Parts: sequence; structure tokens; C-alpha cells
Amino acid sequence: MNAPLFSSDELRQLREHGIVIWAGRVIFNARPPLDEVSMARVRARCRGPLPEDLLDLWRHTAGGNLDYDLSLPMDGHREAISWCELFYEGSDGYHDLTGWIDHELEQAEEAAEQHGHPWDGKLSVLPIGGFEYCDRIYVVADRHAKDHGQVLAWKMGLPPAWTNALHQDALVTMAPDLKAAFQTLGLERDPLTDDHADTGQEFLDYLAQRQQEHGLPDALAGKITDFYRTALYDWRGPLQAGELGRQPHLAAIALAEAARRDDPRLLKRLADQGVDLGAPLQGGAGAAHLALRHHAHGVLNTLLDLAVPMPARLLNDLKGPVPAVLVERLLRLPDQASTIAVLRAQVHGDPDSAARIRDRLPESERAALVEERRAMLASLQDDLRKVRLGQLGHYLGEDGLRLWIRRLQDQ
Repeated sequence: MNAPLFSSDELRQLREHGIVIWAGRVIFNARPPLDEVSMARVRARCRGPLPEDLLDLWRHTAGGNLDYDLSLPMDGHREAISWCELFYEGSDGYHDLTGWIDHELEQAEEAAEQHGHPWDGKLSVLPIGGFEYCDRIYVVADRHAKDHGQVLAWKMGLPPAWTNALHQDALVTMAPDLKAAFQTLGLERDPLTDDHADTGQEFLDYLAQRQQEHGLPDALAGKITDFYRTALYDWRGPLQAGELGRQPHLAAIALAEAARRDDPRLLKRLADQGVDLGAPLQGGAGAAHLALRHHAHGVLNTLLDLAVPMPARLLNDLKGPVPAVLVERLLRLPDQASTIAVLRAQVHGDPDSAARIRDRLPESERAALVEERRAMLASLQDDLRKVRLGQLGHYLGEDGLRLWIRRLQDQ
């Protein structure tokens, strides 16, 4: 797609302000195109040839920023992929194309040595973007590979303490080519109308700066904003048509929305269309996890009414008071009561739920509860000391840490 709604003069003006439209998506803070000498240098480090879509992108811009949502199925999860950077030559940081190529060459050489395989010193997959060291996007650049030209997404696994996250690195095929990969980028929420939309703010801030400090015409800024918002994922249309059950990605967005805004009616409509109400939505967390986190007690009750299987230890995600009837319904299910759930109920100001969960603990876990409370209290007190000394930044802040400590001490 070459953005037919824009004239050649408008595209030129946008380019002067670091904005490029490619494959129907907006790249901002766009770098100059990659010259033929640099392309040849990159090509020489791969088994080649470089996919034509990649060469076309680089002839428009060889680096820049993207501000879209992207999530993909990975190892039984639905993982958010941060594809917000296009690597470029000359960066001295995480955006550096040459640096990432060198890194991949080192990894490929080590892998060949470990497996006793000969290595020709060439890359079969080329890193082109991602986010720092956590998420990476590759194109397959091996003439002998059956998937030559396809786009792969890699995500780094996180430590076990990150619940519902990937705990090992994962790699999936994202799209058959780079233009199709760009088409998977979208917006789950409208950054102009939804106060809870995080995605899009960086791009809108960039536009505002170009208007205020560099003379980007307001009309053109409005036009590119409207174009950018055409990437909104539309789940309402398929829902109205009764077809959402056949579109799992859009169904996942709708299901997450129902959980966030506590909309049992929407949940039932999704169920009627065959949407999997137990599917993972954020990492390994499904609708039940999101409903508990967002205090969507109506949705959680409806999930129970519909006999949707509940994940084990769901109450470990408790983040505030829960109605007693709902807690009792959950505790009647197997493997729900835990010491972690008791402590979370306490620190989040729900002593009634803490007492109910504690009463259902197995005897062996009750004996451990006192020691776990003591350890949690000591950890919070140590964090508070470090915060006061300016040695630690903590998401709770000093007041929040004091509140949690007081609640634990009151038990």
C-alpha cells in the first residue's frame, strides 16, 4: 500500500518531518534510506538473497520507530511483542543494525561449535527490529531455506517470579513476508478517544512536537493521525456479524475488553459465538485473571456460571476486596486456597477474604503461613528503608510500602 490518500507533495512533507508510510503503517523518526553500498555489505553477511520487501523498506527508510500493538501465540501463551524499533546503521545503542548482526553471527558460530556442525560464517536470519534485548524481529535470508522471506518474532523468557509470563525464550513465524508482517501491527484502543490507551501516545507526542517546534502543518498532522488510526483492530464488526468465533486474535481483544470493563453481557455474546473463554489473553493469563485484576466481579461470576474452567491458584492474583459470595464460589473449586492468596488479600485491604482463604488452607500450608508473612514483612521493611535512603525505586512508593507493612502487622 502506498498511501493513495496522500499526494506526492504531502508524502514529501511528511518525509521532511521524519514520517514515512510503508505497507499501510506509519514509521516516525524515520532514518534516511539505506544506500546500495550498505545494502551490499549487509547482503554479504547473509546466505542471501535479502527479501525484496526488506530491500523496498530500506529504500524508503533504514530505521525508525513504530507505535502499534502486536500479540502472537507463543508456547501456549498470547504474548505482547514490542516491535517499536527498526534497526539502523550508525546507532550506538540497542537500535544498531550492525551490532545486532555481529551479535547474531557470534551466536550462530557458538551454536555450530556446540553441535559440531560446519559453519560458513553467514547468517540465515537477519535481525531488523524489536525492542532492546527483550523482543526481536527477523527476516529469513537463506536462499536454501523453505521459509525464505518469512518474518519471525523472538521473545526472551523471564524469571519464574514473573507469573503467567514465558519462562523460556520463544520463536514463532509471524508472517509470510515483511509487508504482511506490517499488516499484523494494529491498535487495540483508539489513542484519541480511549483514556486507557497507552499505544499511540508516543507517535502523537512526536507529531505534536513536529507541529509546535518544526512547522508541520496542522492539516497534514490531522490527516496522518486519521490514517494511523485506520489500523484499529475491529472486533465489533465481526461480533455484530456473528463471526468473531472464527477470528481468535480479534476474539481475544474483545474478551480482554469484557474483562477490563466488567461487561457480562459482552462475555455472553462471545460465548454464544463460540469464543474460547478460557484462552490466554496476556501471556498465560486469561479472562479470569484479568477480571480479578480489574475487579470485574460480574464477569468472574459469569465465567463461573458458564462453567469455564478456572486456573489453579487464581486468588494469587487478588488485587483488592472481593465479595464474600464470589470468594466462596472460587474456594469451592480445587487448588484455589494458598498462603500467597492469604497474604495478597491482607496487603490489598481485604481481611475478610484473607480469613476465608486461610480457613481453607491445608494443614501443611497453615503451618508455613506465619513464616511466609514474616519473610514478606521483612522484605517490605527492607524495601522501605532503601526507598527512604534513595537506593531503590519501588512501584508502591514510600506511602504504599508503609500501608502494606501496617496491614501485615495488623494480622
